[in-house]
Amino acid sequence: MSSTATLEPVQMQIHAAAKELAERRAAGTSGDLLIPELRPTSFEQAFAIQQTVAAIYKANNNPIAAWKCLLPSAEKTVVAPIYQADVYQQSATCPLYPSTKDLARVEPELAFEIARDLPPRTTPYTEAEIDAALGHTRLALELIKSRYHTPSEATHFDALADGLVNQGLWLGPVLNPLAGLETSHFELSVNIQDGETLQKSAIHPNGFPKAGLYWLVNFLSAQGIGLTQGQYVITGSYAGVLDLPLAQVCDFEYGALGQFSVTFTAK
Repeated sequence: MSSTATLEPVQMQIHAAAKELAERRAAGTSGDLLIPELRPTSFEQAFAIQQTVAAIYKANNNPIAAWKCLLPSAEKTVVAPIYQADVYQQSATCPLYPSTKDLARVEPELAFEIARDLPPRTTPYTEAEIDAALGHTRLALELIKSRYHTPSEATHFDALADGLVNQGLWLGPVLNPLAGLETSHFELSVNIQDGETLQKSAIHPNGFPKAGLYWLVNFLSAQGIGLTQGQYVITGSYAGVLDLPLAQVCDFEYGALGQFSVTFTAK
C-alpha cells in the first residue's frame, strides 16, 4: 500500500499538469507537450489530470455540461468533459478558437440529452434505464482544438488529459422524430455561403450511436461520477474533422435527420 509520502508528489504533479492545461483552455492557446515529469503515462493518470481540470473549472463556476465518448477499444478509451461556458444552443453564430489556418474545426455528431439524473451506484444501469432517462436527441457539432502545438506528437494519454482536442459543443435542432429513422449513417451536405459544397457519406464509428452512451453511464458511475439533468453526451464523429471558413453561413444537412445553419466566428 502506498504511503502518503509517495502519493503527495504524484498529486502535486497531477495538479500542476491540470493547472497548465486549464489555463491554456481558458485562454484558447496551445503550447509544447508538458514537461516529462507532468506527462501522463497511463489512463489513470490522464483521467486524474482531466478531472482535476474539471474541478478547477467547477470552482470557477464553469461545471461540466456535456461529455464526449466512444466505445473503448483495446488501443484507447475515449472519454472527456465539455464545459458549460463552451456549449452553445442553436445560436446563429458559434464562437470558437480557430485553427492555425484560421478555420473552424468541427465534427458532426448527435447529442443525447440527459433528462433525469443518473447518479453513481453500485449496480450497473441497464440500457432500458438509461433510455428512460434520456430527453431529446439533437444534431450537434463538436468544436475541435488541441492545447498542444503539435498534437500529432501527443500520445493518447497526453490528449486524454487535455480533453481529447475538444473546445466546445454546438447544439442544434432536435432530431427528426420520424419513427424508425436510421441514425447509423446519412449523407452529409454542407453548403457554404461562398458557393462551395462539401458532401460526405457520414457513418457513426460504432455503428449504433447510443453504444458509447451506454458504456459512458456505467464507466462514470464506477468512478463515482453521475450524469445530471440537462447535460448532453456526444458519442463519436460521423465524418471526422471538417475545416470550415469563418464569417460565412454554413448550411448543414444531416440527410433525413434534419438541417441547420450556423456561422462560425473567432473568439
